[in-house]
Amino acid sequence: MIETKEQLHEMTEHIAALRAEIGKVIVGQHTVVEQLLWCIVAGGHALLEGIPGLGKTMLIRTLADTMDLQYSRIQFTPDLMPSDITGTTLLDFGSQGASSQRFQPGPIFGNLVLADEINRATPKTQSALLEAMQEGTVTAGGESHSLPRPFFVLATQNPIEQEGTYPLPEAQLDRFLLKIGVAYPTREELKQIAIRTTSSEKTSAARVMNLDTLNVLQRAAKDVLVGEDVLDLAVRLVMMTHSSEPDAPEEVKRYVRYGAGPRALQAIIAVSKVRALFAGRLHLSWNDLKETALPVLRHRIVLGYEATATGKSTDQITSKLIQVLEEQR
Repeated sequence: MIETKEQLHEMTEHIAALRAEIGKVIVGQHTVVEQLLWCIVAGGHALLEGIPGLGKTMLIRTLADTMDLQYSRIQFTPDLMPSDITGTTLLDFGSQGASSQRFQPGPIFGNLVLADEINRATPKTQSALLEAMQEGTVTAGGESHSLPRPFFVLATQNPIEQEGTYPLPEAQLDRFLLKIGVAYPTREELKQIAIRTTSSEKTSAARVMNLDTLNVLQRAAKDVLVGEDVLDLAVRLVMMTHSSEPDAPEEVKRYVRYGAGPRALQAIIAVSKVRALFAGRLHLSWNDLKETALPVLRHRIVLGYEATATGKSTDQITSKLIQVLEEQR
């Protein structure tokens, strides 16, 4: 519980130090870094989407280094099996011939797990992440094994290459707190990337936060106050993604097949609380909802055929909803 302004200021300084340290390794991508920090402090998982070579893997590894999190990487391929992720039960034979079973943990046992190119694995293998992401446990050989705390899955996928890929099922997509779009760098950022990566000097990120500090930040974010009026706006925003709602905009009724579920509202409030904390506030505002709506709803709105045919995106639909609510406030 934050009781003084000094405590609040100390927390915002921790976040500023994280941003600065990550910036020593990662060029640009400020929005992506910010949204990843929202996700970590909110205690959720994130899906990063972007073309190859934009530094997604490097960013996640740098994040683990700066926050002192045990890092684990899983490269998803079509022949990856569920036990390759969760681990398996092995049979050991002692010196006297006696046998015993022991569980060999898989790479899912880490604090921050990178699921690289997650859509390249089969649905059976993708489903191995469901229990881990939702329950924080792995079941093998009839026994349940707890995963380390904290536990985050940061997955990546390529939006261009679709051959040999398996789109994630809606149930698994919904378990990602945020879907973060990784944009192409600007000209100046490209120049900086070239300079940093081709010189003899190698930059690395130092640890600026430990698990105790992260736990304090997570508890503080949960204590951020939510006013009744802001909560009503968040509920309206989620409900208006459904075409059956009377006050849904025409774009929603025309292009949206399925709207966002209850997890969307939970995610908007949780992430907005973190954004407010980062800004040095202990209460939510409408601006917090506006900034978090896109990454929260991006993967939770299912568009119909007409939207696909005309090039409409979920971001455009969400932006329209925000505009309508802005005018009605």
